[in-house]
Amino acid sequence: MSVPTSSRTDRAGRTNVQKAALVVGVIFLLIGVLGFIPGITTNYDTMSFASHHSEAMLLGIFQVSILHNIVHLLFGVAGLVLARSVSGARSYLVVGGIIYAVLFIYGLLVPQDSAANFVPLNLADDILHLVLAIGMVGLGVALTRGRAGADA
Repeated sequence: MSVPTSSRTDRAGRTNVQKAALVVGVIFLLIGVLGFIPGITTNYDTMSFASHHSEAMLLGIFQVSILHNIVHLLFGVAGLVLARSVSGARSYLVVGGIIYAVLFIYGLLVPQDSAANFVPLNLADDILHLVLAIGMVGLGVALTRGRAGADA
């Protein structure tokens, strides 16, 4: 009988779903930090706390604000904390993916120049949110498939 992929652990005792949540968390932390670095974030001097008026662009592509960067940092910390257990890692990936699906829909429905676009979001953000939604939910489900009561 083979051991399910999600049950395999590395030397530190982490399952694949925990490692995935850890990697995603680290990436979000990195993105949050990069959003505050002039040069990596273009139009840095136009960055506002929140709203579509922030014209700061991470990597010259993704519209960001101070709030947006703080959310990335907090999301990254959540990934690191929740990666400590299998159920936490799965929840982080699946619920986080659902949150990004909601953000994708929000970005499609709310006009970019609207006051309701407080995050702020542009088309590149919308596409990235869709990719994150699919990827995170996919990882959370695939890496815990066949595992009853994901705990540990």
